[in-house]
Amino acid sequence: MKRIKPLIANDPIALARALRLSYADAVEMTVRRQLNDKIIEAVKQSGLSHTDVAKAAQTSRTRLTAVLNRNTSHVSTDLMLRILTVLGYRPKITFVRTRPAA
Repeated sequence: MKRIKPLIANDPIALARALRLSYADAVEMTVRRQLNDKIIEAVKQSGLSHTDVAKAAQTSRTRLTAVLNRNTSHVSTDLMLRILTVLGYRPKITFVRTRPAA
């Protein structure tokens, strides 16, 4: 039987490359991870219950808990932004050119 060689990806770009995804997919994974990190931090600092945050964001407690557990595969980015907004944050997006246009 052929041995499978493990592959270690240390950043989203390496992971996207290993999965044969585009650079744009790697950037999207990075942005969503950063949003997720900030949501988790903001909910902890708010002192509100998961139910209170979910009601304010007009979503279910189950979906909010999924975000807090980093299970965001079926959660839209706009919901993640809405959660941050109800917690008193206004996302600021900056753009940095990393390579020439295709």
